[in-house]
Order: sequence, then C-alpha cells, then structure tokens
Amino acid sequence: MPAEFSKDLVALLTYLLPGFLAAWIFYGLTSHPKPSQFERVVQALVFTFLIQALVPVVRWSLEYAGNWIALAPWSKASEGLAALALAVVFGGVLAHCTNNDTIHKWLRKAGFTTRTSHPSEWYCVLSQKVMFVILHLNDGRRLYGWPKEWPVEADKGQFYLMLPCWIQEDGSSIDLAQLDGILVHARDVKWVEFVSEVGATA
Repeated sequence: MPAEFSKDLVALLTYLLPGFLAAWIFYGLTSHPKPSQFERVVQALVFTFLIQALVPVVRWSLEYAGNWIALAPWSKASEGLAALALAVVFGGVLAHCTNNDTIHKWLRKAGFTTRTSHPSEWYCVLSQKVMFVILHLNDGRRLYGWPKEWPVEADKGQFYLMLPCWIQEDGSSIDLAQLDGILVHARDVKWVEFVSEVGATA
C-alpha cells in the first residue's frame, strides 16, 4: 500500500509540475508579489489544466510534421517534455503580457475593465512615467533624481535615485555629483512629483 501511494504521489506531482513551473517563471519575471501558499497551489492547478489541454495539440502537430520528418514515436516521455516546454512558453508569454499590460490594454479598450495588469497603481505610474522625479520626504526635505529602481508598493521597498540633488526651500539645488545614486526607503516618502522637463528642479 505505501508503495502504491508513493507511486500515485509521484505521478500526481509529475502531472502538476508544468503548472508550478509556469507559475514560478511568471513570478520570477514580473513584479507581482507571491500570493499565499493556497493561492499558489490553486493557480498552479489552473495553469496545469491549461497546459495539459494544449498537450494534445502539440502531439497532433508533431505527428502531422512526422509525415515528413520523423524524430521518434510519441510516448509518455514525449508527453512530459511537451508539457514542460509548454509551461516555459506559457509562463514566459504570460509574464511578457503582464509586464507590458497587453491583455488589460485590450480589455480596457473593449470596456471590460479599467484596471491594469500591474501589481499596484504605485508601480503602474512609476513604470509608465519615464522621467525625473522629486521625492517629498516625511521630514520635509525634497530629493530630485532619476528613478532607476522603484518599489512595487508604497510602503515596501526602496527608490534608487541616480543624478541626485537636494532641493532647497528657495528652489535652489545642491548637486551630489560625487554620488552614483541614493537609496531611499519607500516608507520615508510622503509623495512623488514627476518632472516633465529635465533639469526642472523647482
């Protein structure tokens, strides 16, 4: 009985592996925070269902191509390799569409939603507004610079500002030319200004 259980467990994990691989690739290539363990399992199950539904299509395509170029007969190993290949492609394509807001862009045009595929409004604005910013810190100071890196959420992570300079109350600036950049925790930032013209620091 234990041997049969182990065999069934291995078969189940092998069957679910493509879904977990696709989810791992998706979260590895996007800025979306990982959900809870239960939600990840459910997501992997959904991915597995979609991938396994495409395996017969791959088999039919390869068998059709085999009429001209025969590589090897279809087997359980071929089915597993096809599922893993589909998982890599599926996870990569889904990550690409998410990072570029491809699917949600079409859905917004069609009137189905007003949301984006980005993990938060904070991340959405910072990823689309490619320009210099002014960080208003909690202590009243203002820091100008180019945001090379930014946090996914407003209360977690850090900003990395390149070409930084402090902005004084009278509008003058203190350049920090000796620095490559400054790392600022998101919790220390009260709000963010987006500067439309390079060099406009007031």
